[in-house]
Amino acid sequence: MTEISHESRISVPQKLSDNQVQFFIDNGYISVPNLIESDEIEELREDTVRIARGGYPCEAVQPVSDNLSDDQVLANILCIHQPHFISPIMEKYVKHPELCGVLSQITAAHIPFWDGSVKCMQSMLFVKPSGFQGQSWHQDEIYIPTRDRSLIGGWIAMDDATVENGCLWVIPGSHQMGYLYSQKPHGNPEEFDGADLESYGFDETLEVPIEVKTGTVVFFNGYLLHRSRKNRGQTYRRVLVNHYCNAWSLLPWSVKDGESPATADRRSVIPVSGIDPYAWKGYEPTSKNIHFRHCKAVDDLKKQL
Repeated sequence: MTEISHESRISVPQKLSDNQVQFFIDNGYISVPNLIESDEIEELREDTVRIARGGYPCEAVQPVSDNLSDDQVLANILCIHQPHFISPIMEKYVKHPELCGVLSQITAAHIPFWDGSVKCMQSMLFVKPSGFQGQSWHQDEIYIPTRDRSLIGGWIAMDDATVENGCLWVIPGSHQMGYLYSQKPHGNPEEFDGADLESYGFDETLEVPIEVKTGTVVFFNGYLLHRSRKNRGQTYRRVLVNHYCNAWSLLPWSVKDGESPATADRRSVIPVSGIDPYAWKGYEPTSKNIHFRHCKAVDDLKKQL
């Protein structure tokens, strides 16, 4: 057996009470207000504009004209995938100590003997301007599989998230059995982004809205059914959502030649709490490219004009 080093343990502050941890275990989500300070939110907003303007070296995003306002630059962006690949600011918030302190308590709290170790594999920066569609019912673990049902999202509200501007909706407790629901086309391009499939086969009337103030972080399990509706407000609904899992879980995001599903383990990860028991494997280099996701419904409308 490869020797596991504990010398590089990442220590983070614990933020939640035992009752809050149990609430997460039972319901699959928890909102933690005021976890991110107002000046930090402003730093995230400013960096969002910098990324959108091509302010970091990146083949996929070229610098835009200074004649365009910030609102004009952001107007067509639904989401920026993996912004921490190019932005040290976004990487800073992937590793934010307060946020990671919560993660160290809840990510794999359902597993006996878990030691609080957590790693990050993905960031997504949602801009979601007024009029942009939401995401239909889904479970994140369909897209990012773990070995132990420990996938978790840390959803940083960069604006007040309300029913009007497209907040999260969740079905509490829908994560408990670890069941992945089937998916189909949602057939509602007015409400949901056309690029999405929709999970189905459950009671949608059990959903509840998660309205939160700026600076709140919503944490939710990868099996939790959730969605968001169209932004019908007049403001952005900006969110940085990072995805993490138990550092002891392999990450079979893809299977390479010579691997099996049981041994596949993608190593483009960032340890954020505790230890990385697989550090001896090394880390896969991250791409310096990012991906802008436009709203498909908006893109289709432009094609018709």
